[in-house]
Amino acid sequence: MTILALAIGLLVAAPYLAHRLRRRQADERAFPPAHLVPAALPKARRRSALEDKALFSVRTAAVIALALLGATPLVRCSRLSLARGGASVAIVLVLDDSMSMRAKDSGRSRFERAREGAREILASAREGDAVAVVMAGTPPRIALAPTSDIDAAKSAVDAAVESDRATDLDGAIAMAEGLLQKQPHVDKRAIIFSDRADGRVDAPVLATGIRVWFAMPDLAKDAADCALVEATRVGALVRTRVQCNHASAFSGREIVIMAGGKKIASSLGPPGSSAGDAPLAMEPTLQLTPEAAADPHDLVAQLTGSDAIASDDLAAVVTQGSPGALAVVSYGRDEAVATGGPPVIEQALAALKTGVPATPLPVVPDRSEDLAPFAGLIVDDPPGLTPEERRAMGTFLDNGGLVLLALGPRAASPPLGASLLPALTQPVRWGQTTVTGIDPKNTGFFGESGLSLENVEARGRTTLADDDQKAFDVRATWKDGAPLLLKRAVGRGEVWVVTLPLSADESDFPLRPAFLTLLDAFAAETISRASPQRTEVGLPWLLRGKKVEGKGPVADADPTKEGPPLTLVKDGPMSRIVPGLVGAYVFTIDGKPERRVVAPAPREVDFRPRKVPDAALDAAEGNGHPKMDVSWVLALVLLALFAAELGMRAFFRSRSESNIPPVSVR
Repeated sequence: MTILALAIGLLVAAPYLAHRLRRRQADERAFPPAHLVPAALPKARRRSALEDKALFSVRTAAVIALALLGATPLVRCSRLSLARGGASVAIVLVLDDSMSMRAKDSGRSRFERAREGAREILASAREGDAVAVVMAGTPPRIALAPTSDIDAAKSAVDAAVESDRATDLDGAIAMAEGLLQKQPHVDKRAIIFSDRADGRVDAPVLATGIRVWFAMPDLAKDAADCALVEATRVGALVRTRVQCNHASAFSGREIVIMAGGKKIASSLGPPGSSAGDAPLAMEPTLQLTPEAAADPHDLVAQLTGSDAIASDDLAAVVTQGSPGALAVVSYGRDEAVATGGPPVIEQALAALKTGVPATPLPVVPDRSEDLAPFAGLIVDDPPGLTPEERRAMGTFLDNGGLVLLALGPRAASPPLGASLLPALTQPVRWGQTTVTGIDPKNTGFFGESGLSLENVEARGRTTLADDDQKAFDVRATWKDGAPLLLKRAVGRGEVWVVTLPLSADESDFPLRPAFLTLLDAFAAETISRASPQRTEVGLPWLLRGKKVEGKGPVADADPTKEGPPLTLVKDGPMSRIVPGLVGAYVFTIDGKPERRVVAPAPREVDFRPRKVPDAALDAAEGNGHPKMDVSWVLALVLLALFAAELGMRAFFRSRSESNIPPVSVR
């Protein structure tokens, strides 16, 4: 029926033939001797050429419009829409803003196509529908809470932008389920716009507790891509790591190191590494020349050529450094330990398996460079600190370090010229005590393990000066109110003070579960304060400082360009940000610059789609009957063309009559 209706368009030949076959009178010209000739019927006729082209065009367009008018009600459009049972619905639009959605198909990125599909779904929403928007990049975020304001939903979709995050479909669907459970609607569903490339192709079928529809399954297409996952400088060497989903994606490309826009080193990769469709992973090492090694510019590693995603072909080079460790200085190593072996602190840290490496040191370092590789410092009963050690510890605290200072008899009798600055400004006193146990009302820091300190016994304890005690936040006290555990901020760092030494010879505190709680909390705080130079995209950063400013990378991840200012979320004494783009970030924390690098998630290079239930790919789940009736528009166009034809015929007729001479002699 559609073909028969469109066949009406063949009638465009009718106006053409009518214009070609139309005859007109011969041209009349005045000839004076003609009055001597008897009148005769005119026989001079000629076929007219194709004239009045404007009128011909109008008539042709009218025939075509008539054909389209007949066929339009029979044609289905490709727009997405909601399938309804008659009542209002509650939907959650899940937009995948991960790195794999940057891949382009037919000149448009997958994310742009997904956003357009979300707009089409919103165009079919009605009054009473509830709509929410969730972003599926790691970590999943709620871009818009459920609302009946469709315009707000359209604005949220329009405001969504691409990122370099990894894909977290499980988390996004769980978040969508939580949003839908609170809605009173009977019809609830999540509509997902994703290529399903979450790097978990071997995982079980995606489990969903709600109705889920992957609205655009054609987004799940294969594409060739390589990612420069890592670039680390070790002396004059730069170690890189490249991952490709197809080895052929590396064909004809090379890895180059740039400094100040100039190429200073390059590598083609291992021979034979760019053949076939199997995945490829390699770690080429590039040698820098002495001149390049001394170049002050930040180095940038780059993959030449092009592939599906451009943002993962650049990587800022970071200098190899420590991932953050604990330094342990125990001045009571010569004391007997009931359990034997190393000091109790080292044994406890090894038993906790916090993941933070602990390095024993004989004394507190007197150079800040020696403390730079560490994020935390535990000092047990120091005999004071020398001026050099105080300067080193002060710099360590100013840079955000964490210090646990356990005070005992040695701390109370320092040698001449030694003190406990910058932790304490006044000397401390050590004396015997008859108080056993801590106040059970002030055991919140230790949790349940605080019950083990209700009868803790000690030969003595340390007493702080009143001025120092007022400067600290007391976290645990003895039964008589004297402090046991205190904390205070120094610079960007923090000092924890325990008024007992961490030695089993002076008290049984190291043998109580609360001691392990103390070390575990200190290690956890150390990890949170560590400043990794390179992290994976999507992992949060906590920045400690009174004034924190930062600038992120540009959209194309070029580390040589300065990006826009960052919006930081204040969280108490910390500033929090979750980077969503790969590249170099520059922060200014209390006037001191700090540079961090975000690397892409390797699993985003795997474009193979995640397995989902067959019902989630069923177009009937959301398409319904997607017709777009434009017959009324075509009817108006046809009416306008008809009116135009009438006007043009009247115009041409009046013009032809005005051109006839008033006297004509044949």
